Amino acid sequence: MKRSAGMLLPIFSLPGKYGIGSLGKEARAFADFLHAAGQTWWQILPVGPTGAGNSPYTSESTFAGNPLFIDLDTLAQQGLLTAAELKRAQLPQNGRVDYAAVYALREPLLRLAFSRMSTEQTAAAEAFAADRPWLADYALYCAAKRHFAGAAWLDWPDEALRRHETEALEHWRTVLAEDIAYYTCVQHWFFTQWAELKAYVNGLGIKIIGDLPIYVSLDSADVWSERKEFLLDEEGRPQKVAGVPPDYFSKDGQLWGNPLYNWEHMKADGFGWWIRRVDGAIQLFDTLRIDHFRGLERYWAVPADSKTAKVGRWEQGPGMELLRVLTTWFWYANVSYIAEDLGSLTDEVHALRDESGLPGMKVLEFAFSGPDNAYLPHNYPPHCICYTGTHDNDTAVGWYTHATKAERSFVKAYLGTDDAESTRKALLRCGMGSVAELFVAQLQDYLGLGSEARINVPGVAEGNWEWRLQPRQLTKPLAKEIRTLTHTFGRC
Repeated sequence: MKRSAGMLLPIFSLPGKYGIGSLGKEARAFADFLHAAGQTWWQILPVGPTGAGNSPYTSESTFAGNPLFIDLDTLAQQGLLTAAELKRAQLPQNGRVDYAAVYALREPLLRLAFSRMSTEQTAAAEAFAADRPWLADYALYCAAKRHFAGAAWLDWPDEALRRHETEALEHWRTVLAEDIAYYTCVQHWFFTQWAELKAYVNGLGIKIIGDLPIYVSLDSADVWSERKEFLLDEEGRPQKVAGVPPDYFSKDGQLWGNPLYNWEHMKADGFGWWIRRVDGAIQLFDTLRIDHFRGLERYWAVPADSKTAKVGRWEQGPGMELLRVLTTWFWYANVSYIAEDLGSLTDEVHALRDESGLPGMKVLEFAFSGPDNAYLPHNYPPHCICYTGTHDNDTAVGWYTHATKAERSFVKAYLGTDDAESTRKALLRCGMGSVAELFVAQLQDYLGLGSEARINVPGVAEGNWEWRLQPRQLTKPLAKEIRTLTHTFGRC
């Protein structure tokens, strides 16, 4: 990876009239801003359909795209929606995503657009589905979930369907044919719009960093259709679930609740599920950040009936057996990876990252405990990625505002600053000037925003994944300022 810089901004955080960011003109406008600011990378969060808490890390499919990101103006240009319908779909641009309001408006509108599909448009959607084997199960999963009043697949009344038996699948594909066609069409819209956006972004010399969550949701098309890949009992329920023990973010740990993988089965077929998964991801992204990298060395297994993640044990992950497959299988696509090697790490995790050749992550907001801290720039190896903070961190201003007295004291000693604004600017210069191959900052840190603009607070169920950029916050003077900084440190 060449010496370069980028910004972190989720798709849902883009501005726009319809309550949530989309793949339309606002996304292109942000790409233009990145280009003007001398940035080479746009890092986003997972773009799958969200589940509980609207978290992009609790998706109902590791392959599908989020219908909420479909650009409505593009559908109108295709003759599928009217100007009056678009006007009724508008929501206040108040800097937050109101998910309840967005959901209430979006699906009826998409179903209306679907009802107006021409024969040619329908044929294009069917051809799209034929090239994506995962879509048949995903569309049926969505249709069945709607038919059974939103129940999780474990609670569907048809046992044969729960077990993904062939006769039941054929029966319900006939019964739910119209809904299946709708969900297929929605994915066709998403991926068509994404391909057009990615071509535009890449055309500006900017690459997209996407996230590959290590786990998938229990209530997902993935687990329902491929039970054998996961550690489940006869009924399809996990006895142990994923999480992390108490750490910097949470004194009780984080109880994610995802089913754990059946690594022995996965190894036996050469990690075919992971190959299919990454093959889908590289259609969307240029580089993949492997979420919770340490879980590939050892993962925290929590009893399924536990109320917190305090109780659990470390179990052996697939290590280089999986990483060797992922780093060699896709040589033709020139795919690259970033190891999200944050959290409580061991020598074995460091050794696995080094053996895999993946760059790790260095987060400046974790750095200010003393001169030996590995996240301080003078301790970096060149083969790493530096961040002011990730989506799980506060903004730079918010971090300093809530920093401990000891952290502020070391900030003053190291950066020579003693207030939030000067520290924000110093962190950006510090990251830009580091030896890290790539420096990524949250857009909020260039805007000087505080904790009100934080994306996620780990371990907190409500109020996350909502912050949105406001119209006209991205200005030409700001782009020029960032470009000057980027050029000064040889990253432009």
